[in-house]
Amino acid sequence: MSPPQLSILVTAYREPLTVGRALEALISQLDAGSEVFLICPDEPTARVGARYPQVTVLRDAGHGKPAALNLGFQHAQGEIMVMTDGDVWVEQGAIAELLKPFNDPQVGAVSGRPVSVSPRDTMLGYWSHVLTDAGAHIERSIRDSRGEFLVCSGYLYAVRAALVDPIPEEALAEDAVISHSIAEKEFRVRYTQNSRVFVRYPTTYHDWLTQKVRSAGGYAQPIIARSRFQMRSFRREAAAGPLRALTYARNIREIAWTILLAAARLHLWLLVFWRVRVQRKPLAELWQRVETTKS
Repeated sequence: MSPPQLSILVTAYREPLTVGRALEALISQLDAGSEVFLICPDEPTARVGARYPQVTVLRDAGHGKPAALNLGFQHAQGEIMVMTDGDVWVEQGAIAELLKPFNDPQVGAVSGRPVSVSPRDTMLGYWSHVLTDAGAHIERSIRDSRGEFLVCSGYLYAVRAALVDPIPEEALAEDAVISHSIAEKEFRVRYTQNSRVFVRYPTTYHDWLTQKVRSAGGYAQPIIARSRFQMRSFRREAAAGPLRALTYARNIREIAWTILLAAARLHLWLLVFWRVRVQRKPLAELWQRVETTKS
C-alpha cells in the first residue's frame, strides 16, 4: 500500500471544547489518501479525538508545541504535512487552496491566512483585526508577490515533509523556525489568502500580552535572529506598521484604539527584550496557556 500523500497534524492542549470543530472542518475536506493526527497530552482532548475513526491520537509528554510536532513528524507518512491547532477551524476548501502552490517543485512551504472571528467593536477584538488584516495579511501578500521570504502562520501551513528537520524544543515560534529552515534549503515559502483559518483571539490584555510575548519572542531567539532571512522585528514593525494601522481605522474610536495598540506593541517588544534576550527565560516559563481563546 502506498503511503498517504497528505498528513494533517493538529496540536492541542486542554482543548476539548474546540478540538471537535477543528477536526470536523478538516475531515470534511480530506480524501482516502490522507491521515489526521491529533497530538495532545491530556485525556479530555484525547477522548474527543478518539470519537473520529479517521483520526489517530498521539499522546505527547506535555513539553510544549515543538516537542508535540516532533512526535507528529515521527508518525506522519505523507509527502506534504499540514499543521494547525485544536482551537481554530479551517474554511471549507482551505486545504485544497493550501496545496495548490506545491505544483511548483521549488515551493517548500505554504502559509494559510488567519482571519479573526473576534468582534471588531471591542478594543482587543479590533486589535486582532488590525494585526491579522493590516499587518500579517498585507505583509505576506506583498512579500509573496515579490518572491521574498515570508514566515508561515502557525495557525495553518503546509510543508514538504522531506524538508522538515526536528524543531528545537526551546523554540517559541516553531512556525518561524520551520519557515527559516526551508528558506535556508533554497526552497520558496508561499502565501495563499484563499486558504483561510478562523481564529478567536484573547479578550483580556493579560492574555493578549501572554500570547504575543511567546510568539514575538521567538524572533528574538538566536535560531531566528541570526538567520540571513528576516521578516519580523521591532524595527520593521515601527517602520511600516503605524501607517497601515491608522489607514485601517474607520472612525475616531478605532483611531484611538490604534494609538493604544501602538503603546501595547511597545510594551510587548520591551518585554520580549527583557524576558528573552536578557533573562533568557525557558519555554516552560514563557509559554503560558491563554484561556480566553478556548471557548
